[in-house]
Amino acid sequence: MTLTVHSLPTSQGLAEAQRKRGGRLRMLMVLAACAAPVLASYFTFYVVQPSGRAYADLIVPTVDIPSTLHLQDLQGKPVTADSLKGQWLLTLVQEGSCDEACERRFFLQRQLREMLGKERDKVDKLWLLPEDSPLPRPELLKALNQGVGVTILRAPRAELQAWLKPAEGQTLLDHVFLVDPMGRWMLRAPPQPDPSKLKADLSRLLKANAGWDKEGR
Repeated sequence: MTLTVHSLPTSQGLAEAQRKRGGRLRMLMVLAACAAPVLASYFTFYVVQPSGRAYADLIVPTVDIPSTLHLQDLQGKPVTADSLKGQWLLTLVQEGSCDEACERRFFLQRQLREMLGKERDKVDKLWLLPEDSPLPRPELLKALNQGVGVTILRAPRAELQAWLKPAEGQTLLDHVFLVDPMGRWMLRAPPQPDPSKLKADLSRLLKANAGWDKEGR
């Protein structure tokens, strides 16, 4: 019969293990502290809803912008989905031909941002243009770029349809979608919305996130 002798851990080894455990614990505490304001603001808006029921459709759970979304600018340069994070995005999906109804939606998009007053610098305007759609007219581009311009990005139609969803009986063209600074689609406005009621939803969201959300990417 043989006996196996296992060496006991040294005091140095025990100290090293304790340091590693302590480091991991501190890292988890820092992550929890960073996430707490975000989680609290979402809980307040989605669950508590201090100002009553939301006018627009809240998307629960929120839907992350796909990291594989193939975005390009109008010159064909690839744009990463992560580059859109850091700002609230008032988002429209519209055809390049852009009829009268489409132009009204862009006016609404601009109006909503301006109605936010001093909070408007936390919000960007985004036009997602289906890849198989014609390019916008030069005069439309000129009008949209007056003041704070609209960011225009092209993407495959199927990929947009897989991410953003219209209400029953509607199309993607009918809605204003709101994407939060973490890249999550979280609100869908009804077709032909009441600007003042939709602005109230946006103001509540910005107020709920005031502790961590700052203007500018």
